[in-house]
Amino acid sequence: MTRAGVTVDRLTRAAAELADEVGYENVTVSALARRFGVRDASLYSHIRSAHDLRVRVAALALTELADRAAAALAGRAGKDALVAFANAYRDYANQHPGRYAAMQMDLDADSVAAPAARRHAEMARAILRGYRLAEPDQTDAVRMLHSTFHGFVSLERTGGFRHHPRGSDASWARALDALDALLRAWPQ
Repeated sequence: MTRAGVTVDRLTRAAAELADEVGYENVTVSALARRFGVRDASLYSHIRSAHDLRVRVAALALTELADRAAAALAGRAGKDALVAFANAYRDYANQHPGRYAAMQMDLDADSVAAPAARRHAEMARAILRGYRLAEPDQTDAVRMLHSTFHGFVSLERTGGFRHHPRGSDASWARALDALDALLRAWPQ
C-alpha cells in the first residue's frame, strides 16, 4: 500500500530538489524514499525504476528551462533573442545544478522528456531563423550554441575561470558578442 500524497509529480519534484542539493548522480530511489519516510518498494508503484525517475527529472528540468527561455524570448529577435536565451540557460544551470545535470542525459526519442527537449531545440532554431539560417546550417548552429553554452557553464561551475582576474560575466558577454557576429556572418 502506498502512502497518501505520494504521486509521480511529487516524487519527480522531490528528486529534482534532491539533485540540486546533493548532485544528480546521488539521486537514488533509496534517498527519495527516505525523504518521504517510506520504504523503497513503495515508490515503485509510482515509478518503474531509478532510470525512469531520472528521465522524469530531466523532463521537468527541460520544461522549466523551456518555460524560462520562452518568457525571456518574448518580443525579442536577433542578438537580443540570443542573449536572452543564453542568459536563461546560464541562470538556470547556476540556480539548479542538479536539474541542469539531468538535462545532459542521453534521452530516447520516445521518452517522457522528448517533447520538452524538442521544445527547447525549436526555440534555438527560432532564434537562428532570425539570422536567416536554414538547414543544415541550423542544426550545425544549434549544436554550436549548445556546446558553447554548456562548455562555458560547466567550466564556470567547476571553477575553471577562477584563475584569472577577469570576471566570468565579462567573458560571457564577449562570448555572446562573438556568437552574434559569427551567426550574422555564417559561412555559405
